[in-house]
Amino acid sequence: MKALILPIILLIAGTGAGVGAGLVLGGSDDDAEPAGADLIDGALPPCGDAEQEHAEEPISDDHDGPTEDGEFVRLNNQFIVPVVEQEEVGALVVLSISLEVAPGATEEVFSREPRLRDQFLQVLFDHANIGGFSGNFTSASNMQILRSGLRQAAKATLGDRVVDVLIIDIVRQDVQD
Repeated sequence: MKALILPIILLIAGTGAGVGAGLVLGGSDDDAEPAGADLIDGALPPCGDAEQEHAEEPISDDHDGPTEDGEFVRLNNQFIVPVVEQEEVGALVVLSISLEVAPGATEEVFSREPRLRDQFLQVLFDHANIGGFSGNFTSASNMQILRSGLRQAAKATLGDRVVDVLIIDIVRQDVQD
């Protein structure tokens, strides 16, 4: 148990330093680096442009589908999920998540963000505990299970105003001994 304390403290301190640096340095979104690229060494940037990602029809059948005049809301901070292997943190998974919502629901998303983040973290921790971030964690079936759980959590918090949950970035970094 004591072996988990230091990585958790470092995780919290690193996240706080990153948020603080982001607030101090600011900058426009036009010249911004992809989310997560500076957090974990060796991380690859996300594939494609955001416009290209949303231009195609989603494959999933268990959501309401894209809306012509819907809004996309990117949650402010990344989600960091420890992957516990043999009672030790073996890896960290970092995700950036956006929501597709009905027109005019953006402010409600931000006002309920703490509850939404709590629900999302519970889904992410459960996914990690069943081995969802082990092995080929980006397989289509694995990602579909994760998206479905996140979508259900979002709908439980925000109701029908949520159209879909989009995983914008996902990176796994194994912890070195």
